[in-house]
Amino acid sequence: MGLRQSAGMFASFTSSLIVAFARLVTAVRGIWLGIEPRATQRVYFANHASNGDFVLLWSVLPKTMRSRTRPVAAADYWLKSRLKTFIGRSVFNAVLIERDPAKRTKDPVEAMVEALDAGDSLILFPEGTRNTTGQMLLPFKSGLFHLAGARPSVDLVPVWIENLNRVMPKGKFIPIPLICTVSFGAPMHLSPGEDKAAFLKRAETALLALAAGAKGTGAKGRAS
Repeated sequence: MGLRQSAGMFASFTSSLIVAFARLVTAVRGIWLGIEPRATQRVYFANHASNGDFVLLWSVLPKTMRSRTRPVAAADYWLKSRLKTFIGRSVFNAVLIERDPAKRTKDPVEAMVEALDAGDSLILFPEGTRNTTGQMLLPFKSGLFHLAGARPSVDLVPVWIENLNRVMPKGKFIPIPLICTVSFGAPMHLSPGEDKAAFLKRAETALLALAAGAKGTGAKGRAS
C-alpha cells in the first residue's frame, strides 16, 4: 500500500470519527425545510456562533454529499499545526482563506469560485467571524454577494445552526452534551439588478426566519 493511499484511508477514518463524535455529543438533527438532501451543487451559508459550526453542518449531510462539500475556513487557524493542517486539508478538504489582506496571494472569492468550478459545494459563514455578541447575526460581509454574482446558477441555501454555541462555549475545550439542530431553508439566488445591500439583507432575513422556526415549537420538515 502506497503512502498516499494510506494517508487517504487515515483521513477517511478520521472523518468517520469526527462525524460519530459530533452526532454523539449533540444528537444533531438535520431539518430540511425548503430543500431536499440531494447531491446537487450548493453553497450552504450559515450563522457562525461556535468554532464547531462547519463540523456540525458537514456531519449532518449524507455521506455522498459530505465528500463533495468543502468548508470555507481561515488559513491562519487551520495551518497552525501539523494536526490542524491534516484535518483542514486532508479530512475536510477546506478552502483555506487568508484573513489578513496583506498576506493574501489569491482573492478569497476567486478561490471559492475555483472550488465551485471543480464541482464542489461550499459551506460559508457570511458574518466572516464567530458571533460572540448578544445579536442574532453580525452584519454580512460581501463575499456571499460576489460569489452569487460570479456563479448565479448555483443554489444558495440558508442554514441555521441551533444550540452549538452552548455545547462549545468560547474558551472551553470539553463539549457539554446538548441536542442541536441544523435547519436548511429554501435556496435563493441573486436577482437581476439586485444590489449588494438588498441581496445581503434578503440573505440575513432568510437565516433569521430559520432561526425563528428552530426556536419555536413547530419546526417541521424532513429530518435526517
